[in-house]
Amino acid sequence: MKNILVTVDFNKSEEILLNKAVEFAKAFNAKIWLMHIAAPEPFFVGYEVGPQYIRDGRAEELREEHRKLEKYTLEMREKGIVADGLLIQGATIEMVIKESEKLDIDLIIAGHNDHSFLYKAIIGSVSANIIKKSKIPVLTIPLD
Repeated sequence: MKNILVTVDFNKSEEILLNKAVEFAKAFNAKIWLMHIAAPEPFFVGYEVGPQYIRDGRAEELREEHRKLEKYTLEMREKGIVADGLLIQGATIEMVIKESEKLDIDLIIAGHNDHSFLYKAIIGSVSANIIKKSKIPVLTIPLD
């Protein structure tokens, strides 16, 4: 195992994922790829770009997410782990699968939050969908 992809969504429980990823990286002398998928705003998907204040706010959100990724990557490097961060915009499941194949990932580590039946029926589970669509082994870590 040489490459581990860790998906983070900045929900205040990513430390659990990062600690588990460090364990695996040390055990297998592997590189960690921290990835956050930022969903595009509806204004950017259609033909209208929206008001300037909306674009400025979104740009600041992306900068903040990038800073968090840099912070986590630096913390891992300080622990002796080879790590890089990726901030990508797009559909979550598709981007995880696409980037995993592109980066030759050996293991995907994703968090799992327990949700209500209604939430699962309407929205679904990101980790469950990654497991369904990935040809790469997926380790899900409970975050509740």
